[in-house]
Amino acid sequence: MAKPTFAFVAAPSAEAQAALAELKSRYGEADPVHAEILVVLGGDGTMLETLHRHMGRQVSIFGMNCGTVGFLMNRYSTDDLVERLERAQMVTLHPLEMRAKTTDGSEQVRLAINEVSLLRELAQAAKITIQVDGVERITELICDGVMVATPAGSTAYNLSVHGPILPIGSGALALTPISAFRPRRWRGAILPRTAKVRFIIREPQRRPVSATADFAEVRDVAEVKISEDRNITLNLLFDPEHHLEERILREQFMA
Repeated sequence: MAKPTFAFVAAPSAEAQAALAELKSRYGEADPVHAEILVVLGGDGTMLETLHRHMGRQVSIFGMNCGTVGFLMNRYSTDDLVERLERAQMVTLHPLEMRAKTTDGSEQVRLAINEVSLLRELAQAAKITIQVDGVERITELICDGVMVATPAGSTAYNLSVHGPILPIGSGALALTPISAFRPRRWRGAILPRTAKVRFIIREPQRRPVSATADFAEVRDVAEVKISEDRNITLNLLFDPEHHLEERILREQFMA
């Protein structure tokens, strides 16, 4: 059986660059353009950047944590890399597509692996209407913002604003308010992954709102549509003992 071909991607930090030099000297690497696997050295930010950069390729990605946050990463070790890649388990993800229409009438399309978040731009709270699959669910959410998070992103920004943790295989998305003032008791919703969410900004000139897909921001939006893009598949590899499904489950029992 042929061994998988792999190449390295590293964050600019001293720790990641030192790991890159050590791994290259020990294992060499294939042509990054044609490698079957990309080994990412860094944290979750580097992983997200790599996933976005190679979103159109049929390539698997195996991360090793050389950063501060490594939820999407495996443990770092220079030993037995080839064997780890051969026995790694695959998790398949699909990104969210964000279609953001701005107040000047233009439309921008961005993709998100973790979440699409809307945030107020000024001191005044945002006022947002929420529709799900064409049905108006909240006429006026008064808030700092609101987001739609994927299972992979449910332990990131979504968790920090008290959104639910979603298992990878749940087939669900988290719709989570950010500092909601009205309706005061609304804590969000869990939606099927097939849901099409539409946010309509009320008073967009007086209460401007930005929309961000992972780290791509669009300012002064009037309307944002979000749905899962099933045409794009992302393949992440994990050590069997550090599988993403187990990490998400374990996270739900942490104090």
